[in-house]
Amino acid sequence: MLNVEQIAKEIVDREGGYVNDPDDPGGATKFGVTIGTLRQLGLDLDGDGDVDAADVRRVSRKQAVSLFLDHYYRAPGIANLPAAIQPSVFDMYVNAGRNAVKILQRLLCQMGQEVTIDGAIGPQTVQAAEAAASLAPNHFVDAYAIARRNFYFKLADRRPASRKYARSRAGGKGGWIKRAEAFMSARYHLSDREFKARVATWG
Repeated sequence: MLNVEQIAKEIVDREGGYVNDPDDPGGATKFGVTIGTLRQLGLDLDGDGDVDAADVRRVSRKQAVSLFLDHYYRAPGIANLPAAIQPSVFDMYVNAGRNAVKILQRLLCQMGQEVTIDGAIGPQTVQAAEAAASLAPNHFVDAYAIARRNFYFKLADRRPASRKYARSRAGGKGGWIKRAEAFMSARYHLSDREFKARVATWG
């Protein structure tokens, strides 16, 4: 299994360089680090007294990896979850913040665990995740990745502007779906036919 620093580096590579897509609620982003993250942390990288897109442009790969490890892995408590589920939750937290934990908590409830769906990893969530991993060691990680994929589909169902992240211009799987499926067993990947059937109503 990759260590968390390797996972963070892979996330940075996957996210790519600077973008400021008007359809992306995250705003200006570089290596997956959003302007919202920089503002939350008060990181004025160019020293001009404010935090704006110019600061996002200054984010280096090394800074991005450090930010992810400190604020998207350690701070939310992902390090306390069962080792097998950590990579997928970490990757999703970078992409969707506390929704990554809410997806996990909903899944745990569906698996019969008693968890409050609040997006925070506390002792209750950790204990429930450990129980789920023990009861279904061969399925827990896949189930979370499938739940991630369903989250992306439902988001795109509700928000047409986000569909370009779930479906490519050529009509195949977009980045969101590929990202979720990268963390599940191949047997649970949607075939091209199944994917096209799922998004057929998008027009």
